[in-house]
Amino acid sequence: MTVTLDTGAAARVASLTPDESVAADQAARRVMSAGAALVDSAEWVDAARTGWSELPLGLRRPLHEFRRDSGRSGVLLLRGLPVDEAALPDTPSGAGSVQRAGSVAAAVLTMVACGLGDPAAFRPEKTGALVQDVVPVPGKEEFQGNAGSVLLTFHNENAFHPHRPDFVMLLCLRADHEKVAALRTAGIRAAMPLLSEETRAVLAAPEFVTAPPPSFGGSDGGTAPHPVIFGAPEDPDLRIDFAATKPVTDRARRAMDELGDAFERTGQSTVLAPGDLAIVDNRVTTHGRSAFQPRYDGRDRWLQRTFVLTDLRRSRGSRSGDGYVLD
Repeated sequence: MTVTLDTGAAARVASLTPDESVAADQAARRVMSAGAALVDSAEWVDAARTGWSELPLGLRRPLHEFRRDSGRSGVLLLRGLPVDEAALPDTPSGAGSVQRAGSVAAAVLTMVACGLGDPAAFRPEKTGALVQDVVPVPGKEEFQGNAGSVLLTFHNENAFHPHRPDFVMLLCLRADHEKVAALRTAGIRAAMPLLSEETRAVLAAPEFVTAPPPSFGGSDGGTAPHPVIFGAPEDPDLRIDFAATKPVTDRARRAMDELGDAFERTGQSTVLAPGDLAIVDNRVTTHGRSAFQPRYDGRDRWLQRTFVLTDLRRSRGSRSGDGYVLD
């Protein structure tokens, strides 16, 4: 494992050696043989939790370090993970596509989720699947969500929700044809020095409301007014979705515009290759995607996504049967 630490607002990068990639593949296949057939079952997650401890130390160490301190960028990029490219079927193209059957990629995602905390999902979104496909869908090109292919604006995942994910994981199975579809990330740690004292004060005031994203089926059920930054003034948490968060005062609108400008100035873009896993600290960093042109020929861009909660107990009242899906 070779590790490159944050430089400016760039992601921290850790690359597996060939031997580590083989060891990770073997651990994933043990999960597939020991777990139940369905990725969403408790047996599958139990097998993945055991499999986490069997992953090579060179993979587990940077994940432990990132969980404790996600750095200036709030992004960790793991390269060289096994995804069993030779066995991949055509890229799915249906709305709501998810991974139900066991696979190497699904096992990798679930093992890493168990190392960072616990995997989690939201029942209204993709029927609560723990491993979700992020693919372009015909007719959804303009959609501000994972099914679209236009520019996807910066957002904290599920910013409207009281139990939004702590980490968002995106594993690349297949790149887009032109290799131009980039993961865009921008975080509050890099942006803070560019913000005026007045803007920081306004962003910390409850003058913003956030609606659910389109993937939850509509705009009903938005939040009460909330701040965009909160917690420690010198290192605040972040809660914003530039497509769904609306300012309720003129000064809040100006502050949100200034934050957006700071994100554009400090943001980073990364074109993911097969075997690249991007982990975004959703508490301090937003993500989005650049535009690309899908062909719908079975070889379009294909990512798989899993959410992580570091304190599963905190959402116990929202999870039936103490499972991993929030109702």
